[in-house]
Amino acid sequence: MSYIKAGTDAQGNDVKLFYTDQGTGSPVVLIHGWPLSHEMWDYQLAELPKHNLRVIAYDRRGFGKSSQTWTGYDYDTLAADLKAVLDELDLQHVTLVGFSMGGGEVARYMANYGGARVARVAFVSAVTPYLLKTDDNPDGVDQDVFDTMVENIDKDRADFLQTFGKQFYGVNLISHPVSQAHLDGDFARAYVASHKATVDCVRSFSETDFRNDLTQITVPTLIIHGDSDKTVPIESSGELTSNALPNATYIVYDGAPHGLFVTEKDRLNQDLLTFVQEGVTTREPLSTTTY
Repeated sequence: MSYIKAGTDAQGNDVKLFYTDQGTGSPVVLIHGWPLSHEMWDYQLAELPKHNLRVIAYDRRGFGKSSQTWTGYDYDTLAADLKAVLDELDLQHVTLVGFSMGGGEVARYMANYGGARVARVAFVSAVTPYLLKTDDNPDGVDQDVFDTMVENIDKDRADFLQTFGKQFYGVNLISHPVSQAHLDGDFARAYVASHKATVDCVRSFSETDFRNDLTQITVPTLIIHGDSDKTVPIESSGELTSNALPNATYIVYDGAPHGLFVTEKDRLNQDLLTFVQEGVTTREPLSTTTY
């Protein structure tokens, strides 16, 4: 298996990030969401490399096959981990694609490292610019929502993950956009993560303010969000990210839930291909497409 060293932990042990590297051509780095692993990108890893792209996906520390450190789940450390991936593989002119929590890594990397090695970025169902409701962020999500998530994880992580997975894809009594088999697979992917990482990342993605980070982004940018996202509501994220990046291409998937990388996999793959291969041409500010 392939690993990249991303520094050491508090005990001096190497922090190892598992990654997969598929195809040849222009590099695309996929950054997964919480509480999954790089395996969430199954449909993207199966398609994008067919189009002269080199597609890399890695497991965030604490998740998947990567090292389960006790600390290091703040975004400065996670952005440093992303830098380790880009540096070790010596990637140039990269497209960064951050899903949900992964959008935070994209934003913080661009701010902390001046966008080194990066040609363009994509935010998919991302937690940017600032998910938590505060006095100066009235469109955010109430603190109680995240406190309850942590309480339920601590009470019964397995039950929380199974319940959360249904919301993630918009599964209910009358709608089944993914199979039970897929939900079972996601549960297995999420349950191998450490309990500590699962909890700490809730605090990181909910409490980290990326508003200043977004002002540092000058490369072509794509924003994709579903308007039926109940996990990261579009009003608290996609809409505000597009406001912060008025020259970005903003695509709203009508009726799509949070996990649109599965439910809208063909649309997403095509939009990513168009973005990577053609780049972003001159568009009107706040260019918005609703499917």
